[in-house]
Amino acid sequence: MLEHGGRLRRAAREHGIPLADWLDLSTGVNPHAYPAPPVPAAAWQRLPEDDDGLEDAAARYYGSAALLPVAGSQPAIQALPAVLAGARVSLLAPGYAEHAHAWRARAPRLCAAHELEAAVEDSDIVVLVQPNNPTGMQFARERLLAWRARLARRGGWLVVDEAFIDTAPAPSLAPAAGTDGLVVLRSLGKFFGLAGARVGFVLAPAPIRQALAELLGPWTISGPARHVARIALADTAWQAAARTRLVAGGERLGRLLASHGFAPTHGPALFRWLPTADAPALHAALARRGILTRLFDAPAALRFGLPADEAGWQRLERALAELAAARTTA
Repeated sequence: MLEHGGRLRRAAREHGIPLADWLDLSTGVNPHAYPAPPVPAAAWQRLPEDDDGLEDAAARYYGSAALLPVAGSQPAIQALPAVLAGARVSLLAPGYAEHAHAWRARAPRLCAAHELEAAVEDSDIVVLVQPNNPTGMQFARERLLAWRARLARRGGWLVVDEAFIDTAPAPSLAPAAGTDGLVVLRSLGKFFGLAGARVGFVLAPAPIRQALAELLGPWTISGPARHVARIALADTAWQAAARTRLVAGGERLGRLLASHGFAPTHGPALFRWLPTADAPALHAALARRGILTRLFDAPAALRFGLPADEAGWQRLERALAELAAARTTA
């Protein structure tokens, strides 16, 4: 399996730093997660039911009822190659590596952002992340809808993973779900901070949803997770406050990195991506200080998530100041 952020226990063992002493910035998950309510006993004792209001809450949140609940985006990413026909697959790169891994049997073409326009013309399936993980790049909504139309005219598909779009959802293609040639993936893991609940949605035409449902089987989401997700998706007051807080946090993180010479950075509110040739050394230096970031090697880069509290912000600032000073004297 591929490597992901959040491997905090392994980092603690490798560096001999107790687990409780780490500042984990490796995941891009909202550090102020939705406050999960108590779960009724029946949710633990009964099999999950699909008429509990989750789909209705999700339809209101995403602006479309053409959706299928799944256990986070990952099962859908792995299952889509089994239900989408087409030999010629193009993926945005760099991007979330699980997509390329899932399509590897069809030898997908990895495309830089500027190559996607041409790739639409000679691909059956185009897969991208919006905003992109890890680079933070975004495409105009109108451009993506035009790509979908061009692909759909010849029976093709545009697959858009919107895992990080909730902090600024206006460009989302979710409201267009159900139209031919479009599959949108959403998740409660990042913005809502509920990665452990494993709740996501596939927004797509009915035949694709039905095929995925048959493939994934019944009860893909546990009863307790369905209960919490339904309430979170309906809590518009919390969502508005969280967007304000996260956008401010993302801007602060960008300014902090730039103030110590670590720039330019890119990304949505939940993370900042720093491409730099010395990413491995910087990652290791931060880890020695008990700060875990996500390291990428193609291209060399670090991804920084948001600290959870002021103590974390101050700790990150001290570490960056130390590393900037070491750069100056080197």
